[in-house]
Amino acid sequence: MKYILVSGGVISGIGKGVIASSTGLLLKTTGLKVTAIKIDPYMNIDAGTMRPTEHGEVYVLNDGGEVDLDLGNYERYLDVTLSRDNNITTGKIYKEVIEKERKGEYLGKTVQIVPHVTNEIQDWIQRVANIPSDDTGEEPDVCIIELGGTVGDIESAPFIEAMRQFQFRVGYENFALIHVSMVPDMHGEQKTKPTQTTVHSLRGLGLLADIIACRLLVPKPLLPATKDKISMFCHVSSEQVIGVHDVTSVYHVPLLLESQGIVQFLTRRLKLDKVNMTPAMIARGESLSKRWHELTTGQERLFETVRIALVGKYTDLKDSYMSVTKALEHSAFRVHRKLIIEWVESSDLEPGTQEAEPAKYHDAWRAVVGADGILVPGGFGERGTEGMILAIKYAREQNVPFLGVCLGFQLAVIEWARNVLRIPKATSTEFVPEAESPVVIFMPEISKTHMGGTMRLGLRPTVFIEGSETWSKSRQLYGGAPKIWERHRHRYEINPEYIERIEASGELTFVGKDEKSERMQVAELRDHPFFIGLQAHPEFCTRPLNPSPPFLGLVAASCGRTVMAEQLALQAEYKPPHPEEAMVAESILRQNSTTPIVNGETIVSSNSSDVSL
Repeated sequence: MKYILVSGGVISGIGKGVIASSTGLLLKTTGLKVTAIKIDPYMNIDAGTMRPTEHGEVYVLNDGGEVDLDLGNYERYLDVTLSRDNNITTGKIYKEVIEKERKGEYLGKTVQIVPHVTNEIQDWIQRVANIPSDDTGEEPDVCIIELGGTVGDIESAPFIEAMRQFQFRVGYENFALIHVSMVPDMHGEQKTKPTQTTVHSLRGLGLLADIIACRLLVPKPLLPATKDKISMFCHVSSEQVIGVHDVTSVYHVPLLLESQGIVQFLTRRLKLDKVNMTPAMIARGESLSKRWHELTTGQERLFETVRIALVGKYTDLKDSYMSVTKALEHSAFRVHRKLIIEWVESSDLEPGTQEAEPAKYHDAWRAVVGADGILVPGGFGERGTEGMILAIKYAREQNVPFLGVCLGFQLAVIEWARNVLRIPKATSTEFVPEAESPVVIFMPEISKTHMGGTMRLGLRPTVFIEGSETWSKSRQLYGGAPKIWERHRHRYEINPEYIERIEASGELTFVGKDEKSERMQVAELRDHPFFIGLQAHPEFCTRPLNPSPPFLGLVAASCGRTVMAEQLALQAEYKPPHPEEAMVAESILRQNSTTPIVNGETIVSSNSSDVSL
């Protein structure tokens, strides 16, 4: 196993995730099998209890793991399926060490950061790195490890020390370090002192950078003189200094790294040419390289646009909707359009804003009315939901293509109940606990006292109703499949007591349900160009070369009926990339899982792969 550690200096959020993903993608184009691990130094067990504006989007995996958004980058770029154990946090490590101490596994020794915590980190990495993550079912050749935060942070210290030890555990030829630093551009002058300082700090902690990726927050490339200066003062050759300036799209970053010889250097440094690869794997890598180049070069030639209004409640931090925006981008690539996202804060659409801040109110509605399509994504809490309902009502009445995801799906049903079924007080018990007309209710088996890991999480099946293949756009987008798999993350569901009344109208149909036909999971308005809501989060399974079907449908419909018809015809041969039950069980029961996992509808804990579903 070859390990590549990606660390960061100067500031956080500098782009380590994109550089780590891009490096993994480039190695995949050579035929190697690549997996990834993200280390987050915070004390949380996982990202599930953090609000989106705190740490960005909470990304959900097949096994129900709620993890850092960078794992979404890994899955999208590398086209792999990761587990909750691919996201390491301080909370997970300490929890594991304390549980072992309580069981007496340390044989009476004093439990310390070194060696017990650092050994646990190293053991965890080696165990997870060997788990197959792609459709070959084989152990990966390379593991990319991203260390979150910034070198020098107090909370990162145990992980830095663990990595210092780890390089000797696995051997020099099996461990390389990419250090991402910032090179500020001060009125045209590129400053190297921050990079010198962080590299010196890293060396003082016992880690030597093999590659220094210099991040410039401007579209100007790293100058040769700057590269030479960093090379001289950071004790590396000039070929080990790589510039990563702002480009028109993150999908160009792999090509930027490739043009500076990163693959050739890592091949020599880690002796990757000695890894045994079959002709089929090499051909697969070449095909991936060709398709990625076509994707990025084709993107630059797009002139026609498609404008989507994203009506959300966390728009102040765009990373809150990372997977949603990626799903829209991937779909726009497929229909050969340049994507324009109109970010609309949902509360700005409400009448109260019209009185308090009329400029915001009119700007928000101008964006909605001028959009080709409207998307209402997931979220929690009552704030801004009335604005979302107003946007949904506009999309329904004006025949504007609409997609509702999770909360957006629930609000679309509430809007229908209020304005079509004439139930004026229709709402969700999430907003009004003692609601008179609870169209959306708290799921009966979900814990009301514990927040972390207790939602309905992970990959779940949806079964389409019989006969829907002839008219349902959502089913046609999935290639007419009778059953599909998407990832879920929710605590509330449509109230079964209202389902018959809703469907009696004959227009809004729950076309997709769970396997017991008890939970409503896909709603579709039949007499409409495109009006679909999903309880699931299909954005978590999107890929640059294989966009999420519902998002593709929204974007295609927003481009016009002709494009929509073309995409439905193409989707006739679509093969959903999701596994059936046996593979789902295997994914959920990742060997030696150390955190609570979702087993059907209940939460169980397991340290063994012997648990049966």
